[in-house]
Amino acid sequence: MAKWLDAKVVGRTDWNDHLFSLRFACEDFPRFKAGQFTKVGVEQGDKVLARPYSLVSGPDDKEIEIIAVPVEDGMLSPQLHKLQVGDPLKIMSPATGFLVLDEVPKSRDLWLMATGTGVGPFLSILATEQIWQTYENVVLVYGARFEHDLAYTKLIETYAEHHPDNFHFVPIVSRETITNGLHGRIPTLLKTQSIQQKVGLDIHPDNSQVMLCGNPAMIEDATQTLIELGLSKHLRRSPGHISLERYW
Repeated sequence: MAKWLDAKVVGRTDWNDHLFSLRFACEDFPRFKAGQFTKVGVEQGDKVLARPYSLVSGPDDKEIEIIAVPVEDGMLSPQLHKLQVGDPLKIMSPATGFLVLDEVPKSRDLWLMATGTGVGPFLSILATEQIWQTYENVVLVYGARFEHDLAYTKLIETYAEHHPDNFHFVPIVSRETITNGLHGRIPTLLKTQSIQQKVGLDIHPDNSQVMLCGNPAMIEDATQTLIELGLSKHLRRSPGHISLERYW
């Protein structure tokens, strides 16, 4: 049964003035599956003001981490943005969600495509042994407006170092150009084959599974492009190739 647990902030990272991560400790929080989410909140009187956040941390981490943006008119995110080490917060137990590898059909290649904070669940998945034991090739496609909006790049680079033969990272920004990445939007770059050419792999129903997470517009447009490439949405009752989770 779902219940609120007490947690305490033990660390924070400010990627820029509008993107931050919180790490907190909660000894009673049960083990979760990489890719899942839960509600995080702060107490207001006898209520908890909360919203769901994907867990960035891996299932074996001793602490829990989320990534967030302070929405200007939001009720919760600006309060989370103010939290410092030692401050209390609440976390809902247990975590839930189906954007997990156990729900994805087997394939040769796994494409993880995210925008903004949607990279969170994929970082959790990359922290597991399961993904490296299951797929020959793993591709992380991570889009944002500007390069400084790309969080966890040093962590991502460690996966490239540890798995040089089967991990590919494609950073994408839409409002500037970067040296080692692509310029534009994920759906457009899929349609022009720019992403596929960047990593030297095709996206084909015979060998590909795609997980999408982030901006609903990106997910809708990318899904349509992937369908045009021959892929189909994955459902338990009708296995396919595209698994997704929309943010907001």
